[in-house]
Amino acid sequence: MAQKGVQLDRETFSCSICLDLLKDPVTIPCGHSYCVDCIKHHWDGELIHSCPQCRRSFTPRPVLLKNTMLAALVEKMKKTGLHAVPTDHCYAGAEDVACDVCTGRKLRACKSCLVCLASYCDKHLQGHYDVGPLKKHKLVEPSKKLQENICSRHDEVMKIFCRTDQKCICYICNMEEHKGHDTVSAAAERTERQRELEGSRQNIQQRIQDREKEVKLLQQEVEAVNGSADKAVEDSEKMFTELIRLMEKRSSDVKQQVRSQQKSEVSRVKELQEKLEQEISELKRRDAELKLLSHTEDHNQFLHSYPSLPALSEPTHSSSINMRPLSYFEDVTAALSAVRDKLQDVLREERTHVSSTEVDVVLSAAEPTTRAGFLTYSQRITLDPNTAHTWLLLSEGNRKATIMDDQFYSSHPDRFTDYSQVLSRESLTGRCYWEVEWRGEGVYVAVAYKNISRAGWGTECGFGLNDKSWSLNCNQNSYSFLYNKINTPVSGPLSSRVGVYLDYRAGILSFYSIISETMTLLHRVQTTFTQPLHAGLCLCYGATAELYKLK
Repeated sequence: MAQKGVQLDRETFSCSICLDLLKDPVTIPCGHSYCVDCIKHHWDGELIHSCPQCRRSFTPRPVLLKNTMLAALVEKMKKTGLHAVPTDHCYAGAEDVACDVCTGRKLRACKSCLVCLASYCDKHLQGHYDVGPLKKHKLVEPSKKLQENICSRHDEVMKIFCRTDQKCICYICNMEEHKGHDTVSAAAERTERQRELEGSRQNIQQRIQDREKEVKLLQQEVEAVNGSADKAVEDSEKMFTELIRLMEKRSSDVKQQVRSQQKSEVSRVKELQEKLEQEISELKRRDAELKLLSHTEDHNQFLHSYPSLPALSEPTHSSSINMRPLSYFEDVTAALSAVRDKLQDVLREERTHVSSTEVDVVLSAAEPTTRAGFLTYSQRITLDPNTAHTWLLLSEGNRKATIMDDQFYSSHPDRFTDYSQVLSRESLTGRCYWEVEWRGEGVYVAVAYKNISRAGWGTECGFGLNDKSWSLNCNQNSYSFLYNKINTPVSGPLSSRVGVYLDYRAGILSFYSIISETMTLLHRVQTTFTQPLHAGLCLCYGATAELYKLK
């Protein structure tokens, strides 16, 4: 109760103009008090000087004198620290809807009536709950736009909607300038629009549900990718650990074998060395004996001693001394070097395979609808001279092919021997786009697997005559699509430029006729590609075709 009393005092000593505690309060003749600056500014520029609360007017303008008692009370309240207007007061602020019935300082409205076109605070709204006729009025949240329901011409409530002019009108407008128009009650139009709104909301909510499902699928895909990647890393670590362990064991085995063989060889060599050293000692001893005998001056003694010399032992045969160079174990090093090179090749191939593996996303990107959109996937493609038939002259940096006399190409297993065809050097995966500018009797714009056959006139070699190639046949009068010997007529505007769009993972291959910036779909293939593709060209006699340089 004490707090409520404090709040009452605060409101009593607040200025109804600035809503703050009175500053230098003055009291005007009607008895209401205001801040001296607030009432001065309120009266400045007015011809009639009236009280902002009771509307009583004064002539002439009253002389303002300070209310010393109020000033003392306000100063005392300030010293207690209660100088700010409480945030939970129920008076209307600048952003609030004020009660239209309150006089003086207005309370905040809690409802607006669409029939009365007025807003009410709790106190003045009570009649709409108690009085019979008022109970039928339509109450809504407080609104500052009630006057928008009044016709600006006739000052009447607009309860009618003109469908012809798509606007709300009053009954007088309906009888005058809107006479004969398609009109309904505002309530009926609201019901119809509400039905449309609910339909729109249902569509939006359905799209939200669809997108949320797709987001959930994508999240599941992310989790699956992360899980698969974690397992792949874990498995690779285990496998490389096993491989390292195996390599270490093999290294130990090789080291042991080399050391064992080293010991055996060293033992054999030392044994021969000892035999040779013994033979050298024996030979030196015999040489000394023979030297001594040679110096005997007594002829008879010399002749007597010479025959008695023992025969020399058999010498060590040179073939038993199998001398080996210092590179005795080079064959081991060479063998291990070969194993290392093979392992590096295997690891390099596997690394390339792993790095080129791409994870498909659940939602495939939509095919572009404009040439600018296609150009974002433009691919730089060049023709491979090793695949070109000998009648084809390649130029413009291997982007242009022209039918000519035999070219002196070297023999190559990738070369087409009979069909005047050529493949691109680059393999095509992912999403890519390129354009072909052609002239002459006709050109086949194709894609093919690299393992398409090259030799002979068989169907296994020609673009579109097998299951390894897809071809759009362009000539002066028409188009047709050829796959696996099935020829499908294609309609569309004839053009000297053809665009090709490939979404490898989605299995989409599309051909477009291009005239200026306008692209017209000629044919689309939906399939599953099992190998990387290469762009291909096949030229009729007298034709040229160029992979257009896209900007």
